[in-house]
Amino acid sequence: MAVFTPVTLEEVSRWIQQFPLGDVRSLQGIASGIENTNFFLSTASGEFVLTIFEKLSFEQLPFYLGLMRHLALHDVLVPSPVATNKGELVASLHGKPAAIVSKLEGKCQLSPAPAHCAEVGAMLARMHLAAKDFPIRQPNLRGIEWRRETAPVVLAYLSDSNKELLCSEMLFQDRFHQQSVPSLPSGPVHADLFRNNVMFDGLRLTGFFDFYFAGCDTWLFDVAVTVNDWCIDIDSGALDEARTRALLSAYHATRPFSPQEKAAWPAMLRSAALRFWLSRLVDYYMPRDAELLTPHDPVHFERILRERITNPVPILY
Repeated sequence: MAVFTPVTLEEVSRWIQQFPLGDVRSLQGIASGIENTNFFLSTASGEFVLTIFEKLSFEQLPFYLGLMRHLALHDVLVPSPVATNKGELVASLHGKPAAIVSKLEGKCQLSPAPAHCAEVGAMLARMHLAAKDFPIRQPNLRGIEWRRETAPVVLAYLSDSNKELLCSEMLFQDRFHQQSVPSLPSGPVHADLFRNNVMFDGLRLTGFFDFYFAGCDTWLFDVAVTVNDWCIDIDSGALDEARTRALLSAYHATRPFSPQEKAAWPAMLRSAALRFWLSRLVDYYMPRDAELLTPHDPVHFERILRERITNPVPILY
């Protein structure tokens, strides 16, 4: 959500004529995030988010935007994509694919209580079940194959200790994915459901957003990504039991965990931590030029990964 592709108010005012949204009133770049260019967009029809996709192609985007529309039609709280006057969800802006979605109410809850975590867990389970019959299948682009390709690229930047950590964890995860992952239930997942990708109005969850890392993967991976952000002590990376139990209990009440998922939980928490440690290493050591860009510190997920290895925990609900 950094600004890699600057656009002016005048440019957007001309471009938006292909949408049934009326005149543009304001355009504001969004500083958080590191993948796409995002703007808050105010028009005569209301408040929206304009996204210019920096990596995803015109061919890939029907999965993401179609999934959001599918979930919205199944009463999952997500932004609704806006179609052009010709019924298309993607339009070219500065030669790149771009889309407009509705803006959610509320604000991000960066200091969640167990009650917030329970709301997230219940909605995540509803999302997984609602997406079961979504007809487009696209793999998680940051899945195990991406990790195998990315790990050798970042090794040269690491200390000896972190090189050892990365190599040993990659071996562990390769075995885990060969032996255990195929038996786990799967389908479309958000894959990036951090605190800054969920909106709340007080204790009321108003929506999940930023689906542009979504893909088909195990549902348990999606839960592990979410728990590793919503339910931790920031300084140590350790899981907070009250928040963890609240999120997992609410999820389990809607979509019960299988015995295979319970057995795989400690390893999946490590898998989720590894995925984000790797991506943050890439963004930190090989950043792209962008206005408003601030790469995330990779040490945060290194700490979480080490904690999950040292102190494995059973699934709590």
